[in-house]
Amino acid sequence: MELAWYALLGLFLAGYLVLAGYDYGVGLLLARGGPPAHRRAALTAVGPFFLGNEVWLVATAGILFGAFPALEGELLSGFYPVVAAALGGTITVTVGVQLRSRPTGEPTRAAWDRVVAAGSLAAAFGWGALLAGLLQGVPLAADGHVTGVGHVATPFAALAGLAMAALMAAHGATFLTLRLPAEAAAPLTRTARRLVAAALAAVALAAVAGLLSDRVRAATQRPLPAVLLPLVLVTALLVARTALERRRPGVAFAATSAALALPVVGVGAALWPYALVSTGAPGASLSVADAAASGPTLTLLGWLVLPLLPALLGFQAMCWWVFRGRTDGRTPVYW
Repeated sequence: MELAWYALLGLFLAGYLVLAGYDYGVGLLLARGGPPAHRRAALTAVGPFFLGNEVWLVATAGILFGAFPALEGELLSGFYPVVAAALGGTITVTVGVQLRSRPTGEPTRAAWDRVVAAGSLAAAFGWGALLAGLLQGVPLAADGHVTGVGHVATPFAALAGLAMAALMAAHGATFLTLRLPAEAAAPLTRTARRLVAAALAAVALAAVAGLLSDRVRAATQRPLPAVLLPLVLVTALLVARTALERRRPGVAFAATSAALALPVVGVGAALWPYALVSTGAPGASLSVADAAASGPTLTLLGWLVLPLLPALLGFQAMCWWVFRGRTDGRTPVYW
């Protein structure tokens, strides 16, 4: 049962990175500036999906708190700088997009757009650094608690955070090539190709840093998934770049979506059967079974989640179906 809940936790986290990833990617693109109409069009394209995408983070937090309370405590205490960056960035983006249209002056709206871009960068960097921090192990003491937060201040964590930001920027640009009118999507296709190339470089740097890191090599329980992760991720980005060159934005978007989901799958598989691998006391590593709640609690949660999971998936599918296709003059303006 612990494996099923751990897989469900990974599913929701991966789904959140894919869905909110293009929200943050579009937010990062606002840093380029440009005409007000172009910035408004980008936000209009993402508008119908924005708040629904955030529900996946709420679901992830609910499963973490309910099914893995021990893991939740150590994540919040042992990774609080990057968790604070990720959550603070998420809140900043939500506030920024809601408030940007209240003022009538264009300079003020442009300032709010820069706030959204900064929040998007913080969120993307925080989630990438968190996954890297898990992969390189944590200083768990003999009592099972993480000591200090210096373990997240490593070159690998920093490069992984930047790689996540680059991936989300490419994902957001690819999303816009799929959603904006054809005449507006054409120049963005070139931007998306450049961002995919930048993401490839960032992923390569992070992969090299991980391979050279003694911490990553010591913490990895299953080397094969850790080695395959960057290779499959690079393959997905190459597919996205080729699809963009051939004017197939749907395929490109599917490829960048896979690229954002892969780190969650790779990290979980590389650390299994542990949720947290100790770099200090050898016997202090926290296994998935030990991190999980009791059997009766998981059973009760299962009865609660059973009707909610298809409802969430159905809502997401309905949202994409209703708002499928490219935006036009009839599309509601949200911000």
